[in-house]
Amino acid sequence: MKIKAIIPAAGFGTRFLPTTKSVPKELLPIVDKPAIQYVVEEGINSGIKDFVIVTSKNKKAIEDHFDNFSELETILKNHKNESLLEISQIIEKSNFLFIRQREQLGLGHAIWTARSAFNDEHVAVFLPDDIFTCEIPAMAQLIKIATQEKCNVIAVQEVPKEDVSRYGIIDVRRQLSPNLFHVKDLIEKPAINKAPSNLAIIGRYVLSPNIFSSLDNLQFGAGGEVQLTDGIQNLLLSGEKVFAYKVQGQRFDAGTIFGWLKTNIEFALKHPKYSKDTIEYLSMLDKEFLIMQSKADALKKKVTKLSF
Repeated sequence: MKIKAIIPAAGFGTRFLPTTKSVPKELLPIVDKPAIQYVVEEGINSGIKDFVIVTSKNKKAIEDHFDNFSELETILKNHKNESLLEISQIIEKSNFLFIRQREQLGLGHAIWTARSAFNDEHVAVFLPDDIFTCEIPAMAQLIKIATQEKCNVIAVQEVPKEDVSRYGIIDVRRQLSPNLFHVKDLIEKPAINKAPSNLAIIGRYVLSPNIFSSLDNLQFGAGGEVQLTDGIQNLLLSGEKVFAYKVQGQRFDAGTIFGWLKTNIEFALKHPKYSKDTIEYLSMLDKEFLIMQSKADALKKKVTKLSF
């Protein structure tokens, strides 16, 4: 299967203001690497070499991150500092094309904006807010199914019923295995009482080259934006198969401040260099919290006693 990746990275990152006024959200660090680098590494480990990154104004720093910096590399090599070698190897293994999305009109529009970079290649879509840790890379899992079944594949996970209105939700035609579903329909952010399931679309897709024509002339959908789910619906209507797959691994949502904080803690706990210090620090915080809680409980009992 010929395949290229699209990484939409044009959003304003308003949840992270004022930081994202000058720093792209995609470059915020998860411990010692920017979030978008984890996504690119997943793509490389899934056999992808060509990456189309859709950016916008004030996002040039993303281009700089995936560009050579020979002067700095020379200095670091002379000092035997290997911190930059990892990104240098990524640059050597991959081809990057940056395309400007002039207006932020939704995920579907961002994907459509990259159409000129594709011929007959399949489209691997990575949403950089979603970071996965898996034995087999998340995208590699989807590519395997797309190749075997000759279909479009979207990643899904079960979410609590009260959260369905935050996601695109699939309507299942048939469950093919414990983790694989034949999709009947997709609904973007449905009301709780109208959700056909609790299987939520998360940030990985493998789509046929026809996704670009499916997005042509789409009207604004949910939230007043051009939705990728509407484009996938058009693929369904044209007779293409769409499967949904529960990715085997753990997903981290780094797209909110608290989610980003949790992701950093989780990754720090597993980091070969920082795990020990992180565990010690969290243990200290836990002890301090227990002491504070004990004092608060004692004060509460004292106040209750005095009130009588």
